[in-house]
Amino acid sequence: MEMIQIVGLGLISTVLILVVREQKPMFAFLLAAFTGLFIFLYVIGKIEAVIQVLEQLADRSGIPSIYLKTILKIIGIAYIAEFGSQIVRDAGQEGIASKIEFAGKVLILVLAVPIISVIVETVLGLLPAGG
Repeated sequence: MEMIQIVGLGLISTVLILVVREQKPMFAFLLAAFTGLFIFLYVIGKIEAVIQVLEQLADRSGIPSIYLKTILKIIGIAYIAEFGSQIVRDAGQEGIASKIEFAGKVLILVLAVPIISVIVETVLGLLPAGG
């Protein structure tokens, strides 16, 4: 039911934007941005329940919480970068949108390096020594 409400809001906003865009393009952009922000904030609340389940699973499995927090930060960066770049793209600024996506990818890489290092060290520890 929630998805129907979100799609309904999106469709209503789209129709309003198409009607208003001819007369007031800035108002149409603001309507699009606020609609996107409203949808983003609505689903952010849903993510909290998922995070709690993942934290419980990590606690039970003995995975250090730093890894889970890093993965959640990576996911957050990906979502925020996508959301921001789409809003900027809606404003017609493709170049800036691409830079936002690039920055998100770089930040994700920076956060992933410690996890990648642990994985590589673990794999190397499993391999037989010598040659």
